[in-house]
Amino acid sequence: MDTRRLPRSASRSVSRSGGLHRRARGAGRTAAGLLATAALLVSACSSGSSTTSATAAAEEAALIALPRSTPAALTPYYDQKPAWRRCDVHGFECAMIKAPLDYAKPSAGDVRLAVTRKKATGPGERLGSLLVNPGGPGGSAIGYVQAYAGIGYPAEVRARYDMVAVDPRGVAGSEPVECLDGPEMDTYTQTDTTPDDARETDGLVEAYRTFAEGCGADSPRLLRHVSTVEAARDMDIVRAALGDKKLNYVGASYGTFLGATYAGLFPDRTGRLVLDGAMDPSLPARRLNLEQTAGFETAFRSFARDCVRHSDCPLGKAGTSPEQVGKNLKAFFEKLDARPATTGAPGGRRLTESLATTGVIAAMYDEGAWQQLREALTSAMKENDGSGLLVLSDGYYERDADGGYSNLMFANAAVNCLDLPPAFETPDEARRALPEFEKASPVFGEGLAWAALNCAYWPVHATGEPHRIEAKGAAPIVVVGTTRDPATPYRWAQALAGQLSSARLLTYDGDGHTAYGRGSSCIDRTINAYLLRGTPPTDGKRCS
Repeated sequence: MDTRRLPRSASRSVSRSGGLHRRARGAGRTAAGLLATAALLVSACSSGSSTTSATAAAEEAALIALPRSTPAALTPYYDQKPAWRRCDVHGFECAMIKAPLDYAKPSAGDVRLAVTRKKATGPGERLGSLLVNPGGPGGSAIGYVQAYAGIGYPAEVRARYDMVAVDPRGVAGSEPVECLDGPEMDTYTQTDTTPDDARETDGLVEAYRTFAEGCGADSPRLLRHVSTVEAARDMDIVRAALGDKKLNYVGASYGTFLGATYAGLFPDRTGRLVLDGAMDPSLPARRLNLEQTAGFETAFRSFARDCVRHSDCPLGKAGTSPEQVGKNLKAFFEKLDARPATTGAPGGRRLTESLATTGVIAAMYDEGAWQQLREALTSAMKENDGSGLLVLSDGYYERDADGGYSNLMFANAAVNCLDLPPAFETPDEARRALPEFEKASPVFGEGLAWAALNCAYWPVHATGEPHRIEAKGAAPIVVVGTTRDPATPYRWAQALAGQLSSARLLTYDGDGHTAYGRGSSCIDRTINAYLLRGTPPTDGKRCS
């Protein structure tokens, strides 16, 4: 599930969610670009063509709350007192907190979780801690709070709350999952995700196998224990270590799935939760990937309508239909498939079809990036200069100037492939699904269908299944949905709000991924009132 984060962690040229979530991850986040685009925002999901039966089963299954009392074996974890120290980032403190690697066997060893906080600045009564998570899965919550939320959230919120983040297990500072080195990732991200024949299909499968084997070799101990349920249980240990009776939380994109899971497990300890860019936990993988594909098409059509209003749009003139704009872009992708564009990048990196597609998808997260995308497409289509699209793609992958990658894509796959069974088990299943995916998005459907095959080769079997989250007994939870969100379609927010027993649905009629801090004073006032005064919005409130 995605969605996700600094749109990618630190070095970014385009924000995936803009505003308060300028660095929020897309759930979606989609699979590793295109290789990482579908699994990213999407929590990998159910098998084969049994979408209907899997969805029906999920409608019956619901996450069950844990007992209120803390098991004796977990008491040492809950009794921890963090040893805070100064961080490298001014104004923040850092600490490490332990959690059991395996909650079923707490004596089997620990996982160390990196935590940071910036204390409430005042004035006003302190309201406790506010945990934030930018999504992914795989986005660094610590990077997000230190680079943005801890200094960019509304002053009145930072005045009353300690701003806190914990990197989920397997992510960034919390025993990160590792899979491939920089050159290997460069090769992986350039893999053709729209295979034209058996040879190219075999090449894609081999790329997925190599990626999975790398993760299994480098992180064998952790791979079985990076599920969202385990990460949510870790948050309860962090809550206790912070001295808070209830968890207050803002989660974006995949962070909504993490937050909803916490509420389902610990409804009596759920405080003020904002779930922005919500995901639907009841959907099987194939359905999740398909609906996200449609979401990117919706966002692309908005971009297309905007693009042709500008004289520098390389995809069409004023009055050109979104359908024709999409055909023009698809023709450009096919041209790159035959002959990649030059970029001037060190090592002779060229802009392949897969990298260009990822670059375009990255710009769909935030309409503020549309001008940058127009300029990048103009350079690539008219001058054979792919450098602009490569910058967008590298930002999505969190690739730095020296050719190194954050562990975002590694953690993303690790969590997604553990949370739910794969969307497809074989290349034949993916191929049979192409017409359905291409109908959902003529531009992105083919690549996103093949991207949904990645978990089929994962070295660890999934431990989760699609399920409802009701969180009966929880305090009011604010679920936020954006009507033209590319990564977490608006319908998902409606679905999650329908499952959570105490949800209040807040709608942003707009473009881009997530809503808080994206320029709507209505959204911001409503969420601030909830966080500061505990006043939830009327269910169904709409803002623009």
